[in-house]
Amino acid sequence: MFDWIKKPKPRAGHFGALDHAVFPAFDPGTVWLVGAGPGGPGLLTILGFHALGQADVIVHDALVSPELLTLAPARAKRVFAGKRGGRPSPKQADISLQLIELARAGKRVLRLKGGDPFMFGRGGEEAGALAKAGIRFRIVPGISAGLGGLAYAGIPVTHRDTNHAVIFLTGHDDTGAVPQGVDWGAVANAAPVIVMYMAVKHLGSIAEKLLAAGRDSADRVAIVSHAATQQQSVIQTTLAEAGSLTDVPTPAIVVLGPVSAYRDSLDWYVDRARESILG
Repeated sequence: MFDWIKKPKPRAGHFGALDHAVFPAFDPGTVWLVGAGPGGPGLLTILGFHALGQADVIVHDALVSPELLTLAPARAKRVFAGKRGGRPSPKQADISLQLIELARAGKRVLRLKGGDPFMFGRGGEEAGALAKAGIRFRIVPGISAGLGGLAYAGIPVTHRDTNHAVIFLTGHDDTGAVPQGVDWGAVANAAPVIVMYMAVKHLGSIAEKLLAAGRDSADRVAIVSHAATQQQSVIQTTLAEAGSLTDVPTPAIVVLGPVSAYRDSLDWYVDRARESILG
């Protein structure tokens, strides 16, 4: 099951002093919403790893690493519930209903999501549905792509020399269109750094709105595709030119602002750093 991992010399236990710690019980009839992190399976948390080993059913997103799923026992049923913009995918209400039905059947249900469940991951919606149905659940946070993914590109989301605030923005609404009801003037001017999730499709429209609201056309933009994986690639451009890009690989995270410049000196994920599939 772990043949893709280059094992170090044997040590006592998996987690040292934590080996004798009592992990939270993953009881039958409960649902754990777990963040898988932005890329390689090595970015999963210890509690998430524990949940994988206990689950009866794993309901996973499209962005979850295939290697990560191999960490689960063979007996665990895998259920794909990925939602990708512009592609056929399960309805959110159906996913929530499936979680409820599996829990009521007495299963230990692991809802595995890329990144963090509560950062543009619809985790709040699913947790709300579970609460309404009287299903016990636990949230296991994950490393969000807007933080960890940018770190793998050598881009700090905050830096004392450039910004004391950051805005996180989704690039589309429930219908797949540019989000409505956004105060683009406030977004453009409230913080030097804007991190955008799922924004590639509408990047041109978003750039136009930000420029019209007063952002500098020369502001730096970095687009990190397949973040924290061996397929990671980064495009660097400006706000004025971002909308003219074509064939940008997805999934991708977009960051606007001066922190993008730090990649010039902090691009560490190269050569030997990319050799491990773990991340």
